[in-house]
Amino acid sequence: MQLHFNGDLTELQDGIAVLAAELGVKCGAEGMRVDVVKYEGPELRVERSEHGITLHYARNIHFFRGLGLLVEALRDGLGAFSISETPQFRMNGPMFDVSQGNSVLKPDTVKKFIRLMAVMGLDMFMLYTEDSYDVKEQPFFGYMRGRYTQEELRDLDDYAFMFGIEMIPCIQTLSHLKDVLKWEAFADIRDDEETMLVGEEKTYAFIEQMIVAAAAPVRTKRFHIGMDEAWKLGQGHYLARNGYRSKFDIMNEHLHRVLEITRKHGLEPMMWSDMYFRAGSKTGAYYDKECVIPDRVIEEMPKDVQLVYWDYYHADEEFYEDWIRRHKAFGSTPVFAGGIWNWKGFVLNYGLTMRSTNSALNVCKREGVSEIIATLWGDDGTECDWFSAILGLQLFAEHGYAAELSEEKLRKRFAFCTGGSYDDFMDIRWMDEIDGIGEDNLGGSNPSRLALWQHPMMGLLDSNLSGKGLAAHYAKLEKQFEVYAGRNGEYGFVFEVLRRLCSVLTVKAELGINLVSAYGSGDKARLQEYAESLLPDLIVRVRELQTAQRDRWFEINKPFGWEVIDYRYGSLIISLETTIKRLSDYVSCAVAGLEELEESRMPYYGDPNNLHCQWYQFIPTASRIAQP
Repeated sequence: MQLHFNGDLTELQDGIAVLAAELGVKCGAEGMRVDVVKYEGPELRVERSEHGITLHYARNIHFFRGLGLLVEALRDGLGAFSISETPQFRMNGPMFDVSQGNSVLKPDTVKKFIRLMAVMGLDMFMLYTEDSYDVKEQPFFGYMRGRYTQEELRDLDDYAFMFGIEMIPCIQTLSHLKDVLKWEAFADIRDDEETMLVGEEKTYAFIEQMIVAAAAPVRTKRFHIGMDEAWKLGQGHYLARNGYRSKFDIMNEHLHRVLEITRKHGLEPMMWSDMYFRAGSKTGAYYDKECVIPDRVIEEMPKDVQLVYWDYYHADEEFYEDWIRRHKAFGSTPVFAGGIWNWKGFVLNYGLTMRSTNSALNVCKREGVSEIIATLWGDDGTECDWFSAILGLQLFAEHGYAAELSEEKLRKRFAFCTGGSYDDFMDIRWMDEIDGIGEDNLGGSNPSRLALWQHPMMGLLDSNLSGKGLAAHYAKLEKQFEVYAGRNGEYGFVFEVLRRLCSVLTVKAELGINLVSAYGSGDKARLQEYAESLLPDLIVRVRELQTAQRDRWFEINKPFGWEVIDYRYGSLIISLETTIKRLSDYVSCAVAGLEELEESRMPYYGDPNNLHCQWYQFIPTASRIAQP
């Protein structure tokens, strides 16, 4: 396909050159003429008639979405057509957690996402960086953690700017700094293991260094200062120094000091809102309907900071409506941050992603929330492949250009923008939405992760996983994902890793259950088969999974952080080898019994329906993995 763009292309030509190549389009005078018209909008319009092709746009990002819509229509063989879309938000895009999950996306990977965002029409992204950026005055800040250099961040900002995409710094200026404060270099600004000491002058000197370093490489003046989940605010060294003070007062004091710094540097800050709501809750909960925030606190809170309401958990529109209105009580309309559920292991929970996002964004449109964020967290190791989330990005994009979401258009746009299949990506959910899990997995259960990492002879989840037919379930999915890996173009690797995980789980998911059964019935022949055949084969499958995931990690992430996943695989493989040894000793009568298999299997944390665990450290063993 050849196109000839006519009009003022000064701000567009570099992005056109990059995205045209991505879309398989050649640009030249002999191509179909496309008249490009920038106007006040707000509609994005792409039209073809006997008079030619016209693309009307108000913002640069709308042009690049319009380019995708045009190419899609031409590929579909449409003659005359008129496509009109009205942007619903003035900010809409992802936040990638490149710190707390240990994985730091390579700059080239971020650029790949930027190109996808451009054709989808997403206009903003954040890299959530607790310590993953260089602060020249602090050599231990981000040490051995894959931090971005100033040059890398500046280059990413330039690249995004080509498409009209804003790169907004997103850091932490209070808590969530465990990987920083663990170093003795920061001992004098430590309230507790992850929260900085409010009121200490050295704290604010350090915060200014962080803010200057994060803001310097980018064009925007917008800036996310974090400040969420300071669980023990004022209860550590602060308490010893100052005595008890309310969290409301400590938060406001600290916020005023941080905003003095952002004002000094001409920045426009936003912050997570949860600490104010938690302080008003008797249980410290963010979503406590009994929460009361005193008028005095609201009055004393600075007005030149935007609140960001984050919520990925609710499926009902009524809750989002209530909480958005509670945020408005602070005096302004909040930014809303939803979630693409990639942070509970290998598997992206598309059931919960769709339910929560559709409910939340429907309400955002009605309530006049004009800025939204799609968060992608990396909790506890970033086991899930980043590109599993591309359907979630498309979901946010299509909400951004339609008053009411059309699933048909979402399917079609996803196929065009990525080459992927909507149905195939939605089927990822079945890895965790097993028998007994409610529709759409609204509780965020992650049984595939639990079954993978738990110890083969001391399965803490065996009672909960028993009777669910997991071997047959994962065997079926393995065959499906093998097909999907071959028909999802450049994103087939998403399914290849999951296919290998299924291959492991066809044996591993019910391994402990089967070993206890064979041992209890005295079936030494079966135990010998496990020791001599089934477990050695399982080790091979685990190594194949580890190899596939490792190769993907090094392709898209900086190397730092993979060592954590290596430790998990190493522990799993060694535990399987130990299991072979223990079974062999028992079968040969070298030992009289296997105490591990004699322990009654109790429901996980006393709940027979619990198939959820957020943190790896609580999955493999009931023993303490390491000292805190």
